[in-house]
Amino acid sequence: MKMQERNISKNNFEQCIKCTVCTVYCPVVPVNPLYPGPKQAGPDGERHRLKKGIFFDDTLKYCLNCKRCEVACPSGVRIGDIIQAARIKYSTDMPNLRDRILASTDLIGSIATKAAPAVNFTLGLKPVKALMDSTLKIDRNRTLPEYTSKTFEKWYRRNVMKFQDSFKHHVSYFHGCYVNYNNPQLGKDLVSVMNALGYGVHMLEKEKCCGVALISNGMTDTAKRNAEINVNSIRRSITERQRPVIGTSSTCCLTIRDEYPHLLGIENEDIRNYVELAARFIYKLVDEGKVRMVFKKDYKARIAYHTPCHMEKLGWGIFSTELIRMIPGVELDVLDSNCCGIAGTYGFKKENYEVSQAIGKPLFEQIGRLKPDFVACDCETCKWQIEMSAGKTVKNPISILAEALDLVATAEANR
Repeated sequence: MKMQERNISKNNFEQCIKCTVCTVYCPVVPVNPLYPGPKQAGPDGERHRLKKGIFFDDTLKYCLNCKRCEVACPSGVRIGDIIQAARIKYSTDMPNLRDRILASTDLIGSIATKAAPAVNFTLGLKPVKALMDSTLKIDRNRTLPEYTSKTFEKWYRRNVMKFQDSFKHHVSYFHGCYVNYNNPQLGKDLVSVMNALGYGVHMLEKEKCCGVALISNGMTDTAKRNAEINVNSIRRSITERQRPVIGTSSTCCLTIRDEYPHLLGIENEDIRNYVELAARFIYKLVDEGKVRMVFKKDYKARIAYHTPCHMEKLGWGIFSTELIRMIPGVELDVLDSNCCGIAGTYGFKKENYEVSQAIGKPLFEQIGRLKPDFVACDCETCKWQIEMSAGKTVKNPISILAEALDLVATAEANR
């Protein structure tokens, strides 16, 4: 039975035509000679692994899971999924302490927020960074995200939950770890914008980390438990309350929609199309004439938009850029298609830091040439990388909307 299982692949590697276009588009290949490339690591390697597990190659850990290979593939081969599934199935490496810390976003976040000022100050000290570098192998050059003292969930329950039922239309919000523990302002902005458009915003019955960091760090059992909790909560929101689910993170949306069934075996076909990015949801409402937006007359900004890799895989970048273009006082530059290099927890690790920065260099240089007022992006880890390496503030399109909209006038227009 074991041999039979090893000779079955759930991924479509046999559709690979060996054109190597995936290798051309891979951001890792040009800067890391240790990585064999997506074609060899994915479809080619899968043919060998299905014969015998000893053909598993540890260099698969250098894959960013950015999905750029899948976007480029003319045959629709799920190359990134093949590589990640192989790591899950065949790798014998256990996650070390560093990987567990980086992946356990709910646990670390819940602890860090209780003493956020002290945690943020301590993590910024050079001696502490040097200590983490030498002991945990978290690179000393990496700027760590700051934590908030008041989580989004706490703010929501205390300040706005009580009147969300008063709206005519309703959505549920998958806020994710980043909004809850690091940037609750983004969640507040979403509530403000959706309320002005006539939509009540509700929390899911229960929400856990989407699991992307757990998957990439080998903690798939925990990722699967989280996924089951999230899918059950999302299903209840959609089927029992008729509330679609929106998020502000492109990676969280991709993970829930695609990684759950492909990598964790969690079926979500009945709910997948009801989970989408907030920017896409809002754009469709405006485009269909269901809501109106009234902008401040004095709002002006020159913005450069970076399309996250997972956003390219979803094919949703157009919704964010077109939404931003609706703002009268905005001059928008869409940056070239480049991976920023951080890939979630990947760029925090000492052994990956130089590769991470080399991957992102063309992006940082283009931002430097354009000199925008700030950068727009739908991914939190891209935000950390760009702010650290390009020295520019990065804002989610929803926060830009919250700044540019006349919320009172917009609310009046949607009553």
